[in-house]
Amino acid sequence: MERAQERAAALELLVHGVGGATPAKMLGDPRTVRITGDDTAAVFRRAEDVDAEDPGAAERPGGPRQGPVPEAYVWCNLTSGNGTRALWLLLLPFMIVNLAHWMRPAAPGRTRAVRLHGLLVRLVGLTLTVLLVAAACEVALDLAAWQCAGTGPCARRHAWLGFLSPALSGDGWWSRPGRRLALAALVPTALTALLWYLSHRTWSAYESQRPLDRSPEPDEETGPTSLDRPGFWYGRRLVARLCAAHTAAGLLTVAAAVLLPAARFDHRPGGPAALETLGRSLAVALLAWAVASIAVVCGRGRSENRLDQELDEHLVRRLPLGALLLLGLTLLYTGWSRPGWDSAGRLPGDTVFAGLALTQGLLVVALGGVAHLLHRTAPDPRAALRGLGGPAVALLACALGGVISGGVAGRVADWLDDTGAAVDGPPALLAWQMSAVPALLLVLSASAVRPALRSVRFARAERSRIESEHRGEPEDPARTRRIARILATATLTDRAPLAVGVLSAATLLLGAGALAGAQATHRPPGEAAQRAPDVVRAAAETSQALGSWLAGLGLLVFVTWGRRAYKDVSARRTIGILWDVGTFWPRAAHPFAPPCYAERAVPDLTWRMATWTRRTGGRLVLSGHSQGSVLAAAAAWQLPPAARARIALLTYGSPLERLYGRWFPAHFGPDALAALHREVACWRNLYRLTDPIGGPIRLPGDCGPAVDRAPLEDPLAYGRTAEHPLPAPLLGHSDYQADPAFAEERALLLARLSLGVPGPRPTHGEPQGNSGRSSA
Repeated sequence: MERAQERAAALELLVHGVGGATPAKMLGDPRTVRITGDDTAAVFRRAEDVDAEDPGAAERPGGPRQGPVPEAYVWCNLTSGNGTRALWLLLLPFMIVNLAHWMRPAAPGRTRAVRLHGLLVRLVGLTLTVLLVAAACEVALDLAAWQCAGTGPCARRHAWLGFLSPALSGDGWWSRPGRRLALAALVPTALTALLWYLSHRTWSAYESQRPLDRSPEPDEETGPTSLDRPGFWYGRRLVARLCAAHTAAGLLTVAAAVLLPAARFDHRPGGPAALETLGRSLAVALLAWAVASIAVVCGRGRSENRLDQELDEHLVRRLPLGALLLLGLTLLYTGWSRPGWDSAGRLPGDTVFAGLALTQGLLVVALGGVAHLLHRTAPDPRAALRGLGGPAVALLACALGGVISGGVAGRVADWLDDTGAAVDGPPALLAWQMSAVPALLLVLSASAVRPALRSVRFARAERSRIESEHRGEPEDPARTRRIARILATATLTDRAPLAVGVLSAATLLLGAGALAGAQATHRPPGEAAQRAPDVVRAAAETSQALGSWLAGLGLLVFVTWGRRAYKDVSARRTIGILWDVGTFWPRAAHPFAPPCYAERAVPDLTWRMATWTRRTGGRLVLSGHSQGSVLAAAAAWQLPPAARARIALLTYGSPLERLYGRWFPAHFGPDALAALHREVACWRNLYRLTDPIGGPIRLPGDCGPAVDRAPLEDPLAYGRTAEHPLPAPLLGHSDYQADPAFAEERALLLARLSLGVPGPRPTHGEPQGNSGRSSA
């Protein structure tokens, strides 16, 4: 009797999606109990189900529970929190370039090309770190300490710069150019230290979460996705190495910005020989340490076939400490007294920003060539931009980094000198890049016209279809238009690749034009067009001013919006899918990207499933909504093959194919999803045509109907009926569990599982599964 009862145990492990959910809402009961986990992520049950698997449960009043025991895995605190976490949005370029790493096409057997793809993305990420720190150096060293403090009229308008101004302080000790630069260097140094701190703190909380440790079984074959490898969600070694290299690169950027003007002054004819020699020695040391940092970034990437316990502690500590020591020596060198040294003009930032822009462009072009080669190896017609999604996204990350840098520098320059006469302002290239922003917005707006017109035509056709399907029912034109509009809006998700492709192509062309214009004129667009016709001059001045204001305003709105999204559930749901996609992936290309919540969530789910099935031998349905379905699939892949064959997968509102399969074909492509269908006991997927996020899994052949149910009706009734006396709502992406099809599909999955699930196993040793499984 007891044995049969244990075999009858059934569990439904619910995983919520975008925006989060409370345990009470997921379980439909206000009385919930946390059975495992902490305040960040935990598993909850209803109070009456806490010990539902105990042998004495059947003898209690009411008898044994009918149906599966629902459990809710709540992970929303991994991606939300207080408003200060919105500061992560300032690091959005780092998150975007990290996405590019995972967007490579599937290419079985092209190991070297795959490694080259990862290397190029890591190098692009390194240039973004240097760009951000260089922008901070531009603001603090060039605009504030060099130009404004060195100019009397500007310094008089800002009293806090008085002690740095030779005119206001009477040639005080801090007013020497080198000492001003050394003091201002604390700002970008503090920024680099903050980035290191955030990366290190989140590394301890996320990347160091140990997943289920398992060794490959003797008959286990390498699958079409790396998500089933034991070390995929354990990136602590790579993140630690990249963090050390990027921190060193940031400190070296500050040191170079401080060293260059002093070394240039010492190199003049008749300059002090000792200081010139010391400057050359420091330059050689900085270059050598920079080469070492690049070598670390170019080193072997992730080790996914096993749990990599090594940490490279000597490298992780010595690389940033060596860079910090060189920075300290550089500050002492630059702060040395140099009679006759005055600050005039700009610091040599044009060459630096131009070199970064050119390097990023060449790396992205090379990345596009590698991605095209990989795509040709195994073409996937559903892959976004024919496999060029990674290069396109990497280019947008570079463009966003440039806009943030130029926007901040332009706004600070306007604030320091609102007349535009006292200081020269930021480098000409940043002004040219800002001038391209209005043109880029025009291109984006023009590219949206065609999808908008197609959406309007689609909505018109849907209105006709809806009217014909409900002929004979009372007409409701407003409801018909609303249903048609929602159906048309839901299709816009599938046109996102076109928008990204157009935006990336325009960015590449406009960026190249900005670089060429800056190098040819060495002046901002407005000044460069002074001798041009009036129309050209007016257009140049307008685009420069408008671009600078748009960049600054956009940054302010962006941070405000992000802060609201972290505190407001409705706002978070609006942008939640984009943010959750960005932070789902491990930090394999940039250590300063927002932390990967899946490196905590996936091990949590894997451990829970493995331990519960081992202890009870019961049936388990893994039920995931929206982003929760992606976590569910990733967790199922992490189980040993025998345990994977004992669970059923129920997904609804799932972006597995519609977003992940198209943009990340190497990991969620058709071969990977087809393999997951073969390896789990059974799988069903629910979706609605009104859902802008979820969609069908689209498995090839007979697998498709076996997984995808026909689209659910939405709304469930057009007008008032006996079953729906009040107007039925349009649910779109939400409330899938309210649809009768949900309970029907869950019952069918449990019935399939009951055919082949064995009894409980001994509790000692590693969690293991049983090779018995039912047919799907």
